[in-house]
Amino acid sequence: MGEGLIILAQAGGGVTDTGAAAIAAGLVYGLAAIGPGVGIGLVFSSAIQAIARQPEMAGQTRTTMFLGFALIEALALIGFVLSFILQGAGG
Repeated sequence: MGEGLIILAQAGGGVTDTGAAAIAAGLVYGLAAIGPGVGIGLVFSSAIQAIARQPEMAGQTRTTMFLGFALIEALALIGFVLSFILQGAGG
């Protein structure tokens, strides 16, 4: 597949900085979304299990769950912003 992309790039006038930056930005955000996606799933899964085991601690567990969610979501936003920074650097 890599050879096919090189052939297409050569036929279309070569690899430009704008094109490379666009690919890099897409890869950065795509890969940056994997970690927070898994993390959010684990946080909510653990919170549901904790509330099911000790319903009397539901309030405290819910507070901790939302705090963890906010911190994990910040990682996804950093990846999102980084993709725009890379997009601006290439073009």
